[in-house]
Amino acid sequence: MTNETQQNPLAPHREAIDKIDSEILRLLNERAIEAKAIGDIKIASGDTEMYRPEREAQVLANKMKANPGPIPDTDIARLFREIMSVCLSLEKPLNIGYLGPEGTFTEEATIKHFGGSALRTPIRTIDEIFHAVESGKYDFGVVPIENSTEGAVNQTLDCFPSSNVYICGETELKIHQNLMSNETDLKAIKTLYAHPQSLAQCRSWIDEHLPHVEQIATNSNAGAVERATKEAGTAALGGKQAAEVYNIPILEKNIEDNLTNSTRFLIIGSKRIPASGSDKTTILVSANDRPGLLLHLIAPLSKYNITMTRIESRPSKNSNWSYVFFIDVLGHYEEHGLQLALKEIEEVSSFFKVLGSYPVALY
Repeated sequence: MTNETQQNPLAPHREAIDKIDSEILRLLNERAIEAKAIGDIKIASGDTEMYRPEREAQVLANKMKANPGPIPDTDIARLFREIMSVCLSLEKPLNIGYLGPEGTFTEEATIKHFGGSALRTPIRTIDEIFHAVESGKYDFGVVPIENSTEGAVNQTLDCFPSSNVYICGETELKIHQNLMSNETDLKAIKTLYAHPQSLAQCRSWIDEHLPHVEQIATNSNAGAVERATKEAGTAALGGKQAAEVYNIPILEKNIEDNLTNSTRFLIIGSKRIPASGSDKTTILVSANDRPGLLLHLIAPLSKYNITMTRIESRPSKNSNWSYVFFIDVLGHYEEHGLQLALKEIEEVSSFFKVLGSYPVALY
């Protein structure tokens, strides 16, 4: 044992970390060189599809499976997502439209799914995101689809019947609501701004701690936070991203009533996605009203042993008291069993549409 080690037992570990970091740096740049070479070959051949969602899902799943620890699998996935995001930006940066403004939970979901190197543009409404992706202005769009506490996001569901976009992916985000204000005392808060879903998700906490505060619904939490930065005696609900964007203190953290509160987001694009090996398919169906309608629509799923993970109904825009059904099932639409089931469903439907097959969210 050297005198230096005796004097500072941390020294050899720090020296080892420095050497490992140097090797990581070298390997990261080697990876970037190889990724850029692949991009150059694609461009030379006329192939502009730099981003392959199914390929990325396979890589992340393999890294999580091969991970020996002690780093948790989800953190390994996040690390490699960022590595792939940076390498992809050297080939051709992705241009992503998300439900804005800046600082929304949808922006957090966008970063989680595409990494920090993708170009992000906030868009005012869900309708506009669909139109922008359909027109080719953006490579992909990110929209909320359902919350574990408050249910479906109807604005998103209602855009699908008339749109030509496809679902290309999904991601889930744990939603932690925070109370933000320039006030330092809860008693000084007279007005609370937030999106209606956030107010609903924190109903019990608000009733207990801010019972006399006026609650004002806003189009987004980020907009609510922005207003709270400018008005005395006000507060807002939102995520950490909003607090950082608008530079406002968080008075109370994680005040949601349900600590498992999560929101699922969909990635929409203009093209179908090949199978990744662990996929989900979403279909949209409707049929003329009759006894046992829903049973007739979903019976083929049971017949071919297809697992249904979600079903949601929305009023049809074509006639009163008729409905369309959004159904999520496990599997890719190109798989033989699912193809047979979908064919039989289509035969008993008055309207049928495959909205997309896409990799199941990994984490």
